[in-house]
Amino acid sequence: MAETPHLVRGVDHVAYPTLDPAATVAFYRDALGFPVVHSICAAGWGPTDHPDFIHFFFDIGNGDRLAFFYYFGYEPPERGAKGDVYARFEDDVPDFFVMSRHLAIHVDSEDDLQEYRRRLDNSRWPVELQVLHETIESIYTHDPNGYMVEITRALRPVTPQEDLDANLTITALLDVLRDDAPSLEALLARKAELILERAAGWTAPAPEVATGARAR
Repeated sequence: MAETPHLVRGVDHVAYPTLDPAATVAFYRDALGFPVVHSICAAGWGPTDHPDFIHFFFDIGNGDRLAFFYYFGYEPPERGAKGDVYARFEDDVPDFFVMSRHLAIHVDSEDDLQEYRRRLDNSRWPVELQVLHETIESIYTHDPNGYMVEITRALRPVTPQEDLDANLTITALLDVLRDDAPSLEALLARKAELILERAAGWTAPAPEVATGARAR
């Protein structure tokens, strides 16, 4: 099968609703320092029952933007207490599921990460958690809308071998999801089978020889 060309160039914008645009601006523009770069004021847009709204954007670097919609006069329905203004969950929904919905923003260095920690800790939204993952270090907080926001830096580059591992993992996942009771154990077993099936076709790169050195 021919490889599908990869033509996109990153995120243009991610958009969320907000019920408190003043606090949203205070968090992203005033506390974090993300400038407002675009806004759209829309009246009479869409169906007749569509409220007037403002759609506003923050610059989050690298040409990417984070956007919010504020709908004038809209009151959301009463729902559970967990989650954000868009998705409210009842108390019996586990926290790990609620917190899986989040926005992660990349910075280049430990100094940059600590600078954003300082900004958050000096605001109304201090850092709630700082974690060293396998390949990244992250700080977490919630914005005024209840959205979890992660700011993260890479601890090391991701290797081609890890890209290969990721693709094997997803192939194994899709295979075991066809079973009645998929599990992590079944995924790992299927992944091991895929490694055995494909390993013969993998070749290790030739070792590099330093300029001026004799190959042995």
